Amino acid sequence: MTQSLLLKNARTIATMDDELREIANGFVLIRGNRIVGVGPAEEAPTDADRVIDMTGHVVIPGLINTHHHMFQSLTRALPAAQNGELFDWLSALFPVWRNITPAMQRAASRTAMAELMLSGCTTAADHAYLHVNGITLDDSVQAATEMGIRFHGARGAMSLGQSRGGLPPDDLVEADESAILKDMQRVVETHHDHNADAMVRVALAPCSPFTVSTDLMREAATMARALKVGLHTHTAENWKDVAFSKERYGMTPTEFTEAMGWVGDDVWHAHCVHLDEPGIALFARTGTGVAHCPCSNMRLASGIAPIRKMLDAGVKVGLGVDGSASNDSGNLLDEARLAMLSARVRDQEPGAMTAREALRVATRGGAEVLGRGDALGRIQAGYCADIVAFRTDDIAMAGGQSDPLASLVFCTPPRVAWSIINGRVVIEEGELRTRSLPHIIEEQNGMAGKLLA
Repeated sequence: MTQSLLLKNARTIATMDDELREIANGFVLIRGNRIVGVGPAEEAPTDADRVIDMTGHVVIPGLINTHHHMFQSLTRALPAAQNGELFDWLSALFPVWRNITPAMQRAASRTAMAELMLSGCTTAADHAYLHVNGITLDDSVQAATEMGIRFHGARGAMSLGQSRGGLPPDDLVEADESAILKDMQRVVETHHDHNADAMVRVALAPCSPFTVSTDLMREAATMARALKVGLHTHTAENWKDVAFSKERYGMTPTEFTEAMGWVGDDVWHAHCVHLDEPGIALFARTGTGVAHCPCSNMRLASGIAPIRKMLDAGVKVGLGVDGSASNDSGNLLDEARLAMLSARVRDQEPGAMTAREALRVATRGGAEVLGRGDALGRIQAGYCADIVAFRTDDIAMAGGQSDPLASLVFCTPPRVAWSIINGRVVIEEGELRTRSLPHIIEEQNGMAGKLLA
């Protein structure tokens, strides 16, 4: 028999439905992995297999991370890479990443996923472009299954080494592009689930214009459409990225993405800090998505993406923490805060983004970017039961009780109190239930020490 779970007496429920309803003193009823009811407490059912009292909690849809490089959590705050812009930062880290093993990849992924989950994330996309020493996307999928997070594995690739005009060293790339495409097809056929409530999906993700050939970009796009999976890459991240595209291809990043067939509702691009006006119009017209990574963009001095312009034009925008060596954190709720603040700084306008807009981008926006808008990102009957709750009596929110929903963004509590993914409680009273957090940390530090040695 399908089990039921009742969340009752929530101080505030932000549904993110079409009316953006906020329900005071509300309930959510879950049956199996789906939400079957949401409303005011007086309408709550009187029986359920399990009841959780959410008194004093703000309940929101699970946050959705649309861009990450989880292996990078092994090389946080590396001294040689602390003060470089994107290309210099990559050049400092490439020699270190050459020595990452499959065991390190799995440990790093568990660390990244645990950190995301504890910040309120329930769905994460990982752009896994490092394939050395036997690393495959299967390592990331294994970690996601262990952790219980909903996972989008983007099978990335770097094929354009320095000898062919690319940025990475030759010994870090996969030079045989036919082998890359063959493995892309394998991981889709092995792991991708087309069902609306899928826990694992796969996208094809050649890394960037300065790390792969135009042939691989085009052929990956053709394959993705044939297999009916998503496409993901980096676009217009910093000024050197833009200059490379113009010098090598004679095109702006906007022109390049269109020429490669990399626009459409099945495509999302990371960063887009320097996306021009034609690019914004193109993305809006074609339904192309953007993974906004404000912390990483600031950390690498890449700039601040024109998110207000994108949203006003109708571009789909979600949030990404990016890799933990360019963000050095994986707190997705904090990323929402930085999205709000950086938009205000960029436009010098306090209304450039509100707290509620930031939460919408972090939830429903991310679902739309990943092509999951029909099942994720809302607390609504029929949607997957991905729900998180934060305590309002936490020190971070003390004095912020007049608007507890906005306080989630302005004040940013340090840890989620409850997390439910696909109807399963994975964090309870702030404690991760799927894996031992102390063991994850110990293993990660041991692996990082071996790598840097």
